[in-house]
Amino acid sequence: MDKLLRNLLIVLAVMIVVVPIGLLAVGTAYGEWGAEELEGLVGFIPAGLESVSSTWTAPIPDYALPSLGESFLNLSLAYWLSAIIGVILSGGLLILIGKAITSRNSKNNGQL
Repeated sequence: MDKLLRNLLIVLAVMIVVVPIGLLAVGTAYGEWGAEELEGLVGFIPAGLESVSSTWTAPIPDYALPSLGESFLNLSLAYWLSAIIGVILSGGLLILIGKAITSRNSKNNGQL
């Protein structure tokens, strides 16, 4: 395995392991406000946000799996699950984009 890839995987693993530290923080994470929370912070809901706020619902709302309960361990499991899913989806997308770019470049180099 390439040293750079190994180091990247180690960093990703460490980041996934420490994800539940966010559970110890008080309040809402920066940038994860709902429309009502944003209204409380700035005094109004931007029109664009208000019109699309009901369009999308998170697959794992509040990083919680209702079937597991609300204990710290269960919430940590939901955070880890969210992190792992995010890493897999992001990594898969980057791999697909990289393959598309390299295949296009190799086709263009062959035509010169």
